[in-house]
Amino acid sequence: MIELQLEGAVVELRLGASPCNEIGTTMLAALEGALDAVEPWVAAGEVRALILHSSVRGGFSAGADLRELHRELLATDPAAREAGLRGFIERIHGVMDRLDGLPCTTLGVIHGVCFGGGFELALTCDVLIAEKTARFAFPELRLGIVPGFGGIPRLRREVANPVVRDLLLTGRSINAKKAQQVGLVSQLVPTGEGLPAARAAAAQSAKFDAYALAACKRFMKPIPTAELAAEKQLFVELALRPALQAALQRFVDSDDIRPYLP
Repeated sequence: MIELQLEGAVVELRLGASPCNEIGTTMLAALEGALDAVEPWVAAGEVRALILHSSVRGGFSAGADLRELHRELLATDPAAREAGLRGFIERIHGVMDRLDGLPCTTLGVIHGVCFGGGFELALTCDVLIAEKTARFAFPELRLGIVPGFGGIPRLRREVANPVVRDLLLTGRSINAKKAQQVGLVSQLVPTGEGLPAARAAAAQSAKFDAYALAACKRFMKPIPTAELAAEKQLFVELALRPALQAALQRFVDSDDIRPYLP
């Protein structure tokens, strides 16, 4: 599901779960395991850059595993449902915060679909490189919820509020060119050239003094802790409403081969 490749002072995390790297409990455990392996290397100064990318043809990530969420909501009583939701959200926020705060340069390579929870995962990266096929969206309001993996605070940290409101309140997707125009993406490259571009940038970053690099990142990219805590609470409150269960039922009943597309 996640493969690690270490080359010098650069480590690559390759997402490879079909159909499109949906984030459920299995992917969450894989992310936790990958971080458990990487963090000691970073702490020792052996790794100074990390590249996060996908080998799945469809894209970077379609977001949360909605079918798993649907099963969990149906299979538990109300008290267990809330406990399960809170437990999962705490774990996923823990992973996102660990990625966000890694004391090394993190680069995300985006192609194809980068929606919902996948978009939130991408937002933990310091630098985003998008291939021309990339599309970004937060379609959560269609389900009666808000992004729950840290998306709103991290998006607000990166771009202007009109862009945040547009993405959230319309649910529409934006392409790679638009993402670069609004400052979300630092590089726009042709299809297939994202990983080479990230490797070149990572090699440059890996030359820097590890202590100075980590200090610079802490200074310029603080984690929005208070906003993230508020988002977790809001997500759980909305996720427990009947609207989400009804929307998930429509999703699992859909015969669209890509029902996650806005």
